[in-house]
Amino acid sequence: MGSTAPSTTFYAWVSGAGPTGCIAALGLAAAGWKVVLHDPTSMQQLRSRSRAYALTHSSKKLLTELGIWQELIKNSQAFKTLQLSDSSNHKSVCFHQNNQDLGWIINHPNLMDLLLQRCRQNPLIEWRVGETIDPDSPPNNSPSQLKVIAEGGNSASRKALGIGFYGWPYRQGCLTVQLELQPQQQFAGVQPAHTAWEMFRPEGPLAVLPLGGNSYQVVWSAPFKRCQERAALDPAALLEALAQVLPIQLKPIALLDKPGAFPVEWRIAPKLVHGNQLLCGESAHRCHPVGGQGLNLCWRDVAVLVSEARRMRFRGTNLAVMLRRYQQRRWLDLICTMVATDALVRIFSNQQPLLRWLRCRLLLLLKSSATLRQLSLKMANGGWAN
Repeated sequence: MGSTAPSTTFYAWVSGAGPTGCIAALGLAAAGWKVVLHDPTSMQQLRSRSRAYALTHSSKKLLTELGIWQELIKNSQAFKTLQLSDSSNHKSVCFHQNNQDLGWIINHPNLMDLLLQRCRQNPLIEWRVGETIDPDSPPNNSPSQLKVIAEGGNSASRKALGIGFYGWPYRQGCLTVQLELQPQQQFAGVQPAHTAWEMFRPEGPLAVLPLGGNSYQVVWSAPFKRCQERAALDPAALLEALAQVLPIQLKPIALLDKPGAFPVEWRIAPKLVHGNQLLCGESAHRCHPVGGQGLNLCWRDVAVLVSEARRMRFRGTNLAVMLRRYQQRRWLDLICTMVATDALVRIFSNQQPLLRWLRCRLLLLLKSSATLRQLSLKMANGGWAN
């Protein structure tokens, strides 16, 4: 920052205490703002979701700046290899970076426990989680200069502002389940505990994410009705179905949680700001989970928000300038990432002969070019925003 902190106090109201709302509150507090964090949902409900997230280096950078990273990695699992494959032509590409970590997997409850604890302990954050209150009431008897809407895809605040949410539902849904998987001895050199898989199949992509030990998160995309039917199977039948689609290096042993099925969609708001209110995370955009971009894209919103909040406080810019810069800085990353994820789903789930041939050539090109693989990793880590 390099300058003396100003005496003016800045106030923000953050609506939504999920992963994005909590990070936004912590980021604004780190920038010297006083924050009210509000969510009518209880802490138990906020942490109870059964799923895992793949964090990229863009998220690591933000969490390091907020002083959270070293504590977070204690409960996460790093992966050093990403195996990308297309089942229709049996071609695959291995991504790695000189034995460096490509990403990290963390369970939702572990992430939320840390974020909620940090928010409750921060003296600049007023805790109003689990309360049903008027979001227009002023924090600390002072008017909120900024309202950050981080309520998720069904945001009531966005709807109340009359901001559309344009796009389409995919014909695919996702089945998520955590499993105990046994690495097969004949593939011992693969080091499954440090490997993530993204497998493109005709019915949709399938991701396998290591959680540590023999525990893994599986995200299985398929027509939504089929996902619901599989989620309703008894454990033995679901394990048998999973054995047919998982990487051959892994054998399913047991379910570790109750499987869930949810629809996926591509949506984006036509504008990210309205008056003194700002859309952040899935309140502003939703994309297919292929490539693990969802939460990382949301947190890149937060990184820009924190940067602009700090700029406003220390350089004297006003709120209108801050909001305009936020919207301008986010569009390129949002559009490019969302178009890229949509293209991946459409190209790799299509069995049209020309597209199968194109996929085969693309994977062979990636396999033969370290430069293209590094560029792909850079884009997955938020390269559009740089």
